Amino acid sequence: MSALQSLKILTLSLLVGASLLSGVTMANETPSKPKVLIFDVNETLLDLTSMRTSIGKALGGREDLLPLWFSTMLHHSLVSTVMNDYHDFGQIGVASLLMVAQNNNIEITSEQAKTAIVTPLLTLPPHGDVKDALAKLKAQGYKLVSLTNSSNKGVKAQFESAGLTSYFDQRYSIEDIKIYKPDLRAYEWVLKKLNVKPEEAMMIAAHGWDVAGAKEAGLQTTFIARPGKALYPLAKKPDHVVKDLTELVTLLK
Repeated sequence: MSALQSLKILTLSLLVGASLLSGVTMANETPSKPKVLIFDVNETLLDLTSMRTSIGKALGGREDLLPLWFSTMLHHSLVSTVMNDYHDFGQIGVASLLMVAQNNNIEITSEQAKTAIVTPLLTLPPHGDVKDALAKLKAQGYKLVSLTNSSNKGVKAQFESAGLTSYFDQRYSIEDIKIYKPDLRAYEWVLKKLNVKPEEAMMIAAHGWDVAGAKEAGLQTTFIARPGKALYPLAKKPDHVVKDLTELVTLLK
């Protein structure tokens, strides 16, 4: 056998071996089923559409400003975290609505802003797919918990109003650590509370920023592609993208 033939055989053997090793690595990297499912609350489980009326009324009929208000609230929750100057989500929500009003030349008072937000936010209905999906996931043996930027008192009221309390083993609020998601410390805190490794938990959210933070913290992630929601293109991709929780049930069987 010539030296050239020997070199060709060696090269082919290395390529085949590398291919097989690559296949083993990819198989090993496939995440196992999580032990616990961690759900975001607002927009993931609860439908904010009903708030268009109250927010729109406060803003002189500008119902189209609801997404801007919510994104402004999220933005300034992170400002609060970075500044180490905690205010609860309700306070930030009122302040954000005042800012949106001012930037659109609409005059409202703090009391009007509070009225437009507090009661409607605490009585949001669940999305149509939520209860059936949660019941099936629970029946499949998954531990279900929630992790929200809302206050403990607020999410308790939301779950009671929406009829979701019985589906969950525990509710967690960043109020206890005063660090808003998607700061990585929020996810690390809940993992410690649950006594699970990052890869043993799955964060489920309809917010690109939430799944981005959880993924960066090492959790498995699922993005619920609710209408009008998009992933952050510069973040790590989630493990799964589904259109609703019904699809997630099938995925996790």
